[in-house]
Amino acid sequence: MRFYPKIFLPILLLLATVAGGMWWWANQPLQLRSSPLDFRVTAGSSLRSAIAQMREAGIDVEPGLLATLARLFRADTSIKAGSYSVKTGVTPRQLLSKLLKGKVTQGDLTLVEGWTFRQWRARMDKHPDLIHETSGLSEAQIIALLGLHVKTLEGQLFPDTYLFDKQSSDLELLARANRAMLGKLDAEWTQRAAGLPYKSPSEALVMASIVEKETALEADRTLVAAVFVNRLRKGMLLQTDPTVIYGLGQAFDGNLRKRDLQTDTPYNTYTRSGLPPTPISMPGQASLRAALNPAQTDALYFVARGDGSSQFSRTLEEHNNAVNKYQRSGK
Repeated sequence: MRFYPKIFLPILLLLATVAGGMWWWANQPLQLRSSPLDFRVTAGSSLRSAIAQMREAGIDVEPGLLATLARLFRADTSIKAGSYSVKTGVTPRQLLSKLLKGKVTQGDLTLVEGWTFRQWRARMDKHPDLIHETSGLSEAQIIALLGLHVKTLEGQLFPDTYLFDKQSSDLELLARANRAMLGKLDAEWTQRAAGLPYKSPSEALVMASIVEKETALEADRTLVAAVFVNRLRKGMLLQTDPTVIYGLGQAFDGNLRKRDLQTDTPYNTYTRSGLPPTPISMPGQASLRAALNPAQTDALYFVARGDGSSQFSRTLEEHNNAVNKYQRSGK
C-alpha cells in the first residue's frame, strides 16, 4: 500500500488545528449575565435540554461546541439534575465537569419543602462536604453576613437539591437558596390572580408557607389556599394548626392540645387575625403558585379525610358534618 503524504499531511494538520481550536475554546472564560449565576437542570434532561436551560439562565455558551466537547469526554449521557452555581471565569470545560454525574469533586444537599430553618441548619451542619462558616453563629448574624433585610430566614430559602464543589461554604449555599427563593417568588408574583388580599410578595410567601404545611397533596394545594384567602377577605380567623405549632417552637411535643390553641402567641391564628408575622416553613414552587393563584371556590373550611386528602365545605354546618364523618367517627 502506498503512502500519500501530500494527502494525509494536510488532513492531519486540519485535524490538529480543529482539536487545538476546541481545546482553546474549552478553556476560555464564558460570558455570564451575572456572577454568581445560579441555574437548574431539571430531572431527565438531555444534553441539548441542559444546554438550553443554561443559556436561558444567562450563560453565553455555544450549544454546538459544548455538545461536541461533551461527546469527546463521553459525558453527553451523564448529566446530573439539580441546582448549580457558577462564577465569572468559569470555562466550558469546568462547566461540563460540574454537570457530570457522580463527579467526585461534587457534593449535593437536598433541602426539603416544608422544613423550617432549624431543620435545614441541622442538615447542613452535618454535611461533610461543606465548610461550616455559620457554625456557632446566631440566625441574626447569618442574616447580616448574607446582607439581607429580614427578621428571620424562615421561608427565605428555596427547597431544592443543591450541587456544589466540595469544601464550599455553607454560607454560599444559603445565599444561593435565598436567590432562588427571591427569583421564584418574583416570577409567581408577576403572574398572580387579581384581587388577592396580600399587600406585598412577603405576605404571599407567608401564605405559601402555611399551604405547604397544611397539605402535601398536589390536587388540594389551590383549594387550601383558597380557603385561607376567602377567610382573609371576610376578616375571619385563619385557625390553622401549623401556625400554632410553629409558635410553640421546641416546646411542642407532638400533641396539640386545646390549651395550646388558646395560648396567645404571634403565630396563634386562633387568637390573632390576619397572617402570622413571618413564614412558618420553606415553601416549594407549587405552594407559591397556589398562594398566588388559588382555586375559584366559596369554601371556608376543610378537614382531613385521613387518607392525605381534605374535605372542603362552604358552611359551618357542612364542615361540622364533615368533621363528624372523618374525624370523630374514626372513618
